[in-house]
Amino acid sequence: MPTTPPVWDPAQYLRHAGHRARPFADLLARVGDLPGSAPRVADLGCGPGNVTATLAERWPAARITGYDNSPQMLADAAAHAGPTPGGGRIDFTDADLRDWTPEQGAWDLIVSNATLQWVPGHLDAFPAWLDGLAPGGTLAFQVPHNMDAPLHVLMRELAEGPGWKARLGGVLRAADSVHDPAVYLDRLAGLGCAADVWETTYLHVLDGEDAVLDWVGGTGLRPALTALDGDPGARDAFVAEYRDLLRTAYPRAAYGTVLPFRRLFAVARKGA
Repeated sequence: MPTTPPVWDPAQYLRHAGHRARPFADLLARVGDLPGSAPRVADLGCGPGNVTATLAERWPAARITGYDNSPQMLADAAAHAGPTPGGGRIDFTDADLRDWTPEQGAWDLIVSNATLQWVPGHLDAFPAWLDGLAPGGTLAFQVPHNMDAPLHVLMRELAEGPGWKARLGGVLRAADSVHDPAVYLDRLAGLGCAADVWETTYLHVLDGEDAVLDWVGGTGLRPALTALDGDPGARDAFVAEYRDLLRTAYPRAAYGTVLPFRRLFAVARKGA
């Protein structure tokens, strides 16, 4: 993980909001009933708040808190804050998930969408997070599991190459902080949960020129862009080299550019 947290661009991230929201909807579809009639829900890594707001559609009376450590993302998320039509409420607050610890029994659902890959050692946080659930509560998350995909491999190889290593060496994650599905199943079941763990590979059909670059510019490329902030010439040169590599790896078809994207899901229900 980079020593300097990446600076996020909510507008760039939301350019592919529909594709990014679909895995969250698929995750929630596997979450069963929650113990509280007005459940308390924590959204870890809420980003710009657009998917956090969908939690109120599933649980209209829920009291929902979104947590993020990006000022840019929280500023956008504020537009979704306030009372909900079903009598619940959405709030957002700053938190670093590397040391976030919930109060015991405070939450009916702790959910996280495409965030834990940025939190090395997140397996070690599971006991405290599960302690934070009410009996019968649920921990549910999804994470990208595709660090071996060309968009990541090519970015790392370029950053570690002779032209960029002095500026970007070590900035990008060299290894995946996401574990194999069996690791999550074993850990969550070992902590006394009824666990459901699976993977899905989405074939996202993206529109526009250099669509994969546009996609990754809102997520995995952010650490490199942050490291080159203040030097527009170097930033543009790196992006141009990376763009050319992506054009070869992900050729554009008449109907769009296909981006295969593997994600890992886990839903763990705490014993009652």
